[in-house]
Amino acid sequence: MVEEALVADHQVQFCSDPGWPRDSIVAAKGLYKSYGAIHVLKGVSLDIHRGETHAVIGPNGAGKTTLFKVLSGEILADAGEVLLNGSSVAQLDGYKRARLGVGRTFQVARVFSELTALENVSLAIESRTAGAGLRGLVNVDIRLPACVATEAARILADVGMASKRHEQAGLLAYGDRKQLELAMCLSLRPRVMFLDEPMAGMSPGDRAAAVVLIRRLSQEFGISVLLTEHDMDVVFALADRITVMNYGEVIASGTPDMIRSSATVREVYLGEEDRNARN
Repeated sequence: MVEEALVADHQVQFCSDPGWPRDSIVAAKGLYKSYGAIHVLKGVSLDIHRGETHAVIGPNGAGKTTLFKVLSGEILADAGEVLLNGSSVAQLDGYKRARLGVGRTFQVARVFSELTALENVSLAIESRTAGAGLRGLVNVDIRLPACVATEAARILADVGMASKRHEQAGLLAYGDRKQLELAMCLSLRPRVMFLDEPMAGMSPGDRAAAVVLIRRLSQEFGISVLLTEHDMDVVFALADRITVMNYGEVIASGTPDMIRSSATVREVYLGEEDRNARN
């Protein structure tokens, strides 16, 4: 229904270019983004296949987070195209892309600290079912419909947080807040999820649990995943394909084995170390 409404409003344009990958749920081509004289994205192109986990890696300042912001609609690109299921969404704001099946998590978990885990997830469900925005919903007195509370409890159980559903989000351990944010994202029933450093700040035990959960997103829930992560063990454990960025450009893309063997990638990640060793 939402897709039909957006198409009727001429906000989504279908692309007939035969060069676009037909097995991709998201395809981006020639993305540029600058802030004044600083060019953050310089012609970035990538695509996310249906049901795959695709990782974007690169050193700090490579442009990874800006790419995620552009793909999710948090900011708009200066130039380039973004397709979702073959339809252009390049000019759609983030909430409209969310309605079309785009989910997003952040480096620092964004949850309502004063509400319980169950209430956080319930708000996400109600934003999907009733079209209500989440912005500004703080310190509210929530009376949860039984069906919403039941669905929220099930989603929390799916991410391993059933026993913590009545705990205040702001008092949860950091890893649990990250899991809660993922549960809120799942509540929107996304087709694709962008995970921005999902392991940041987690303990080794939390990381292991998060790897299992992210793997389930594609294998059990059928959700395509794009993630960026600095822990290469996590990346190689999860990714079907990897795109490598440096200084706002894609310098390599392929399977994990291809990326491991790439001299260009080794130079980006190990070049400074190699130079220090020679000095």
